Amino acid sequence: MGQPPGDLGQEPLRLRTGDLVSGELLLSIGSPDGSEAQTCPVDWQPHPRRITADPSSRTVAALGPSPAVGPLALGSGASDLPLLDREADVAQLLGLLAEGRSIRLVGQAGAGRSALLAAVADAAGELAPDGVVRLSGHRRTTQDLLQDLYAATHRAPPYRPNPYQLGRLLGRLGAVVVIDDVETHGPELEQLLATAPDCAFLISVAPGSPLLEPGSRLEDHPVAGLARPACLALITRLAGRPLDEAERAWAVDLWFESEGLPLRFVQAAALLRQRDAQVDTLVAAHEDRSRVFGLVKEIQAPDDPAVLEDELRRSVPLPTVAETAAPAARLAAGLSEPARGVLRLALALDGECPTAPHLPALIDVGLGESALHELTDCGLAVSIGGHHRLTDGVREELAEAWPPGEIAYGAAQHFSWWVGHSSVTPAQIAAEAEVVISALLADRDADRPEQVLQLATAAAPAFALSLRWGAWEQTLRIGLEAARALGAAAEEAWFHHELGVLAFCTGAIEQAAGELEAAVALRAALGQPRGTAAARRMLELLRTEAGRPVPGVEPTPVARRPVIRAIAAQVPFRFRTTPGTGGGTRRTVMAASAAVLALGVLGTAVGLSLARTDPEGSGGRGGVVNEDGYTGDLNIGTRSASPSPSATPSAPVEPSETAEPSPSSSRTSRKPSASRSESSSATTRPPTQSPAAPTTKPPAPVTTPPVPPSSSPATTPPVTASPTDTGTTPP
Repeated sequence: MGQPPGDLGQEPLRLRTGDLVSGELLLSIGSPDGSEAQTCPVDWQPHPRRITADPSSRTVAALGPSPAVGPLALGSGASDLPLLDREADVAQLLGLLAEGRSIRLVGQAGAGRSALLAAVADAAGELAPDGVVRLSGHRRTTQDLLQDLYAATHRAPPYRPNPYQLGRLLGRLGAVVVIDDVETHGPELEQLLATAPDCAFLISVAPGSPLLEPGSRLEDHPVAGLARPACLALITRLAGRPLDEAERAWAVDLWFESEGLPLRFVQAAALLRQRDAQVDTLVAAHEDRSRVFGLVKEIQAPDDPAVLEDELRRSVPLPTVAETAAPAARLAAGLSEPARGVLRLALALDGECPTAPHLPALIDVGLGESALHELTDCGLAVSIGGHHRLTDGVREELAEAWPPGEIAYGAAQHFSWWVGHSSVTPAQIAAEAEVVISALLADRDADRPEQVLQLATAAAPAFALSLRWGAWEQTLRIGLEAARALGAAAEEAWFHHELGVLAFCTGAIEQAAGELEAAVALRAALGQPRGTAAARRMLELLRTEAGRPVPGVEPTPVARRPVIRAIAAQVPFRFRTTPGTGGGTRRTVMAASAAVLALGVLGTAVGLSLARTDPEGSGGRGGVVNEDGYTGDLNIGTRSASPSPSATPSAPVEPSETAEPSPSSSRTSRKPSASRSESSSATTRPPTQSPAAPTTKPPAPVTTPPVPPSSSPATTPPVTASPTDTGTTPP
């Protein structure tokens, strides 16, 4: 097998590195420790601009093919294939698209859905203000299609908007979006349509696709076969000559058997061309027979070469009905050697044909373009967006007669070098994504995990930077499977880390946490501090971002504290009005009043308890809590400032010099005593307050043990208030 320029076997594996913005995150791709994300700075946030259609090009578009916004992603099968008997379908589809309706084309394999899509796209340039966008849905997820639609209609640096940003950018887009070979169905397909509500979609799906969901924006349009005159005209044009009577009858039988499928007539025309090549060989051999074999007796031949050719053509039988129903084996036998090599490589790569620049390195074919063109002309391959793949049914027909063998054994090594080369652009990598994944699957099926691990490690960062994240995820999962099969714990941790970063960027928080935790565990067990730190940083960012509100989503309302009306509404059921009974309203009013009164009492108690905890700022009107936990009475004017006689006389409390009781004496006098209840009726004198008294440091409190209550009430003499003191009673 040919190799690319340079000593590929001696070059180390190079990972593609770079930065891109995904939503509100800045990703650094390709690090040996794994990709990392961080909050994108404001200066790095891209500002996409809409690509507007050129008015001058619209004028030209009325006369020729309409200019399409974005990459051309549709093909028409055989080169220069005429579109016959589709005028009514094109007019009907254009009318539906002009009304803003979305259509899904359904039909049998080979019915010409791609050719019909191309014809409608060429004629729909004036239907929408933003023109026509042509995309390919082959092996693409819904998010890939949305990214392709954004990239085709906006101009910005490498940027992958999040779903909210996509809805804002594509919400006002008015275009006709034509997508061939869509593989998504159900809610995912409805999500694609809902993200661009002002666009009219025209898509095609493979045979056997699920039915549309009730209430879908799409409506099915069946694509049937061609009429008999159109099929005869098609095979005549592709054969390159008029048909004789036998061939015409054979073509009519084919039309009845195939129900007018255009692909069957493309392949039938290729069979007629192979038959003509056999006839030309017989004519040349007949002319040179006497000279080649040295015949002595001259063979009689018609004088007219055309008559001779007709006689020799009748000697070559036409293909049978069974051969025309499955013509792949007979068509493959008539291919040239380079075309057979490309066909065998495509069979090994799950039906995907690499582009022409890769063919010399893969199968040593110098004329790759001619080989691909030959496969397309005979109906064995179809061109989709500059990329070729085998038509439906070819792989199944050639599976037994054309085993893949070892033809794709060097594909993994070649593409591992190619995706990491600096001269290869991300757009080229995105175009070859299907071929690279097919090479991974081929090596996996052939039980070559080493090659799978090498290619997956090299291709994953390249797919991430080329914004083919569906291929990125598939490559990471295939590589993780290969790492487990080989027991490569370090590579397995790397794939877990990459899957966690991908899930985090796509909003799958739980999946991201699981993948990153698995990476942390593996790297910690392997003793990789740098890798473990990188995974832990991603986990911390994941927990931080998970708590932020999602833009465009209404926050969950916070539960409010119940007010009076809410309290009244929570009255027990037995107090509510019962129909047919008396007194229900009165009981309801009483219950509500009691609830309101309880709320007022509760509020008053809370306020008083707060005031009692601040004696210095209350002006002597608040309660004081002493060392024993006793709370004094709020009405300090009804209590004596002198200590109780029931206190121990050995520990008298001396008054301060300013006649104002010290805090210690006040606290001592408020200890409970037995004579307090009996002396409460006596006249008490509040302490005299002097505003001009100097501030002195209160003495240390004196703690006295409690005295048991006295049994004689006469032991507590009344206290006589001084006429100079005035007691004030708080209101």
